[in-house]
Amino acid sequence: MKTTCNSTSLFSPAKLPLTLLLACSAISLFLLLPLNASAQDPDYVVAKTVDGAPDLQGMWTSNTITPFSRPEEFGDKLVLNREEAMQLEQAVADYTTEQDQPSDPDRIPPVKDRIELTDSYNNFWFDDGTQVARYNGEFRSSLLIDPPNGRMPAYTQQAQERLRVAAELRASRGAFAGPESRPLAERCLMSFGSSSGPPMLPILYNNHYQIVQSPGYVMILVEMVHDARIIRIDADPLPDAFRPWMGDSIAHWEGDTLVVETSRLNPSQKFRNATESFRITERFTRVSDKVMNYSFTAEDPDTFVQSFSAEMPMNLTDDILYEYACHEGNYSLPGVLAGARLDDAEQSD
Repeated sequence: MKTTCNSTSLFSPAKLPLTLLLACSAISLFLLLPLNASAQDPDYVVAKTVDGAPDLQGMWTSNTITPFSRPEEFGDKLVLNREEAMQLEQAVADYTTEQDQPSDPDRIPPVKDRIELTDSYNNFWFDDGTQVARYNGEFRSSLLIDPPNGRMPAYTQQAQERLRVAAELRASRGAFAGPESRPLAERCLMSFGSSSGPPMLPILYNNHYQIVQSPGYVMILVEMVHDARIIRIDADPLPDAFRPWMGDSIAHWEGDTLVVETSRLNPSQKFRNATESFRITERFTRVSDKVMNYSFTAEDPDTFVQSFSAEMPMNLTDDILYEYACHEGNYSLPGVLAGARLDDAEQSD
């Protein structure tokens, strides 16, 4: 079946190829892109906290239709022109309007061997953005800026072998052998898609972050799974044996920019299959009352052939951060494990 903008099989408008989104938009609505969108004020002076540090506090959101990795058809083209960005946003608006229509009460129920994502969620639950990411006034085709093609570096031979061995081990144990074999997000330990970070990447929903500062500390409360990341200013590293969720984050100020260096991530928290050699440096710079630039550079020589970097805006919002009661509502884990044990019993008969 030919895929169209109105296809109900699509999981998210952000998952559409950029070329398809461009083709789907025939109407030019420049009202979607205000002329002063993401304009930077060169005379902007960031407010200070009571202890004199640049004030990054507030409720921020990172949702955007710009993907993390750049679609291949854009090659090394990082910056989109205004017309391309406008067409992408219009296509997403059209898609959302279509998906917001009432569900068909006569649709067939899902079956065990053919469950589509649209059977699980409808468009109401998604909050993955309506706008192309604007960074320093530029419309971006991807969040990744380095390598120049906007795509993740290749795995090293060492990493490829490690992944092959891990896949064989999972296959021998079974994907549903027990809680430990399930993903961290399914176990309500961490968010999926590196929403908690580092790096902090936008996902399909729950892209809010509340930043609170006190002398010597910056706390980032993540909407997804309600993780609280504690960043220590000008502090000594934790003992080497410590491997906390979200790693050991130590920061310092470079002018108005908070520079955060993180290592010692928990071995179970692997960004793109990285090892304990993973290191990441993040930068937070408030460039206006309502916009904060977030960027990072990460490396793991045991996994990737080179380092990689990304940039994205975070926008101030008046939204409220509600409780994310993951464990309290987590019926998935006992359900999938009970189903696996039933399958085991049926296969043994």
